[in-house]
Amino acid sequence: MRPRTRSSVPYLQRVLFATMLESSTEKPVIRVAVFSAQPHDKHFFNCVNQECFQSLHAELVFHTSPLSKETAALAGRCDAVCVFVNDCVDEDVLQLLLDQGVRGVFLRCAGFNNVDLKAAKKLGLFVARVPAYSPEAVAEFAVALILTLNRRTHRAYNRVREGNFDLSSLLGFNMHGKTVGIVGVGKIGLAAARIFKGFGCNLLAYDPYEVDEFKALGAYTTFENLLQQSDIVTLHCPLLVSTKHLISRASLMNLKWGAMLINTSRGGIIDTAAVIDALKSGQIGALGLDVYEKEAGLFFVDHSSDIIHDDVFQRLLTFPNVLVTGHQAFLTGEALTEIAETTLQNLQHFAHGTACSNALVGGDAI
Repeated sequence: MRPRTRSSVPYLQRVLFATMLESSTEKPVIRVAVFSAQPHDKHFFNCVNQECFQSLHAELVFHTSPLSKETAALAGRCDAVCVFVNDCVDEDVLQLLLDQGVRGVFLRCAGFNNVDLKAAKKLGLFVARVPAYSPEAVAEFAVALILTLNRRTHRAYNRVREGNFDLSSLLGFNMHGKTVGIVGVGKIGLAAARIFKGFGCNLLAYDPYEVDEFKALGAYTTFENLLQQSDIVTLHCPLLVSTKHLISRASLMNLKWGAMLINTSRGGIIDTAAVIDALKSGQIGALGLDVYEKEAGLFFVDHSSDIIHDDVFQRLLTFPNVLVTGHQAFLTGEALTEIAETTLQNLQHFAHGTACSNALVGGDAI
């Protein structure tokens, strides 16, 4: 197929879909290559597509492979691609997609740090995301990590299964009265704040953009003071240039001795090597991670029979006060349904040439 230039893409999109929609004998079909597709993606996207978006006539083609320069060819004969957090959507990949006729990139997640938006705009591509999906899902999972690490339920479970009912080394603390520092007070941070308030915790927050709703639950403060005062620090901010390695050797010097650190946002917010040293010294009392800065190629895949060559990640797993999960905080039926619904709504706007409020590039009415 002839590569499409920047100026021709919007026009061709109008012509293509206007022709399909006006035809009385042929149903409009938009073909989407879904990368990094897991069984739950297939299930929820197919269900929502069949039950709620039949008029869109979208054909979803699922690929377990992540999107990269090597796999971009799988999007051949597709109008759009649907990608996830660890897919590579840089300028080279975007150009390869455009050369095959792809005109839209749809993220089934909130974060978009893996997409070169400047290149997408230059190439005339449409890019949209799912800005919010069941914030309670991620917030509740962050609390689950905290409770598990605090009361050592994962260790107690394994002991009891072996007939060991010894309570030594299982001592925890009351959540009531403890100070929790929330870094990033968006929808997820607010949901977490409500839960912690129910435990009777004192709440501090750091976010450059303050919202009044949190002020009824706790107090905003500086990042340094939050680290100094909090017994538990939980991260709920996006990965931006300003938040890359926000938890660093320098910032960890301000952390309250023995505090618990939780990250369910993006792996790159934490400097893992610095955190390992803080664990060794006792500066960090417990660490809960659902994300890891080098998780691409590691998470979402069964490596139980493989040798994992990431020595930093392997070192993390040796600490008894560290709990790592494989980026599953979003994994609830409610969240997956919302992700599929919003993604397909974004696709519908793209197909019909209407304004899309979730667009990052090309969201105006066509």
